[in-house]
Amino acid sequence: MTIMAAEIAQQPEAVAHTLDALRPARAELARLGADARHVLFLARGSSDNAATYGRYLCEVHAGRAASLGAPSLATHYQARTDLDGVLAVALSQSGETEEIVAALRWAAGRGARTVAVTNGAGSALATAADVALVTVAGSERAVPATKTYTTQLAALAVLASALGQADPGFDAALDRTPAAIAAMLDTSPAAADLAAQLAGQAPDRPGESRSEAPGQRGAEGQHLNGGMVVSGRGLAYSTALELALKLEETCYLPAIGLSHADLVHGPIAVLGPGTPALLVAAGDGPVLPGMTDLALAVGRRGGRAYGIGGDSAFRAACLAALPGPDLPETLAPLALVVPGQLLVEALARQLGLDPDRPRGLTKVTQTDNPGAG
Repeated sequence: MTIMAAEIAQQPEAVAHTLDALRPARAELARLGADARHVLFLARGSSDNAATYGRYLCEVHAGRAASLGAPSLATHYQARTDLDGVLAVALSQSGETEEIVAALRWAAGRGARTVAVTNGAGSALATAADVALVTVAGSERAVPATKTYTTQLAALAVLASALGQADPGFDAALDRTPAAIAAMLDTSPAAADLAAQLAGQAPDRPGESRSEAPGQRGAEGQHLNGGMVVSGRGLAYSTALELALKLEETCYLPAIGLSHADLVHGPIAVLGPGTPALLVAAGDGPVLPGMTDLALAVGRRGGRAYGIGGDSAFRAACLAALPGPDLPETLAPLALVVPGQLLVEALARQLGLDPDRPRGLTKVTQTDNPGAG
């Protein structure tokens, strides 16, 4: 078992421990954000994908205007932005990415109240914030973020519940997320089969054999040389972005992470014959019919639509699909990402790569001139 696979399997426990640790902070978060007119997220990489989920959740569930901020406003432009009445939320798994620490300090200096989301207790980011939401993922040794990402999502769910009105249904569903994540681990064999098909090393149909020499890619593997489109919409958009990043850093594949709405406004032209598209969707919600239509459109263009989640109609519209969690749309991303993580880990191995140690990457990434501000 790779380290990445082992850490994927640790996510139910990590999320459960994180929820237990952070729920008591909701009263303090509610006081801190009581007068906030806007929530501003500051992050990079996987943390930025988590922030995309936080943005949608704050707006859809908590009714707070939210946006993603550019850390370079602080570190390079020293922007004199008025952040009075803003709740700035900075995310960094290590808590030691200097650019994000500098951005949070800048936000505080411009009048914002501040929250840190980090797995690093006692880190520079946690120390700089008014309130630190320290996740309980434990040590993460594989370079690709898995359990630190899902625990960030859990922390953002706690934040949104604190900023919004009391919602017993949301809280009850949040209680079920560790079990929903555990159920998604059972998709591992199906994810491995799909990875083999994508890599061109497995029959497309039961009983069919291939004539290639061992290790030689089939037609689908050749299509992967041209990359993959990964798409979602609404709250699941964050999952599409995260899986695209994982395909890039772990499998070295060009992967375009796009929202459904952006994809149909022009980039859908890249979906030519045989081009694979990985589509992610929650099992309910107002954007699900559009994702089903997108899967059908990919097929009409000669592309190959693969799905994660959705309902029976969505899965039927895809060439193949992995099941999603039994969670409402607002919380589905906490578990929806897991079949995708399993797919990426298996695909990296099918391609002869080490998913634990992608080339040129380290656990803590520092942006150039992070302290310019």
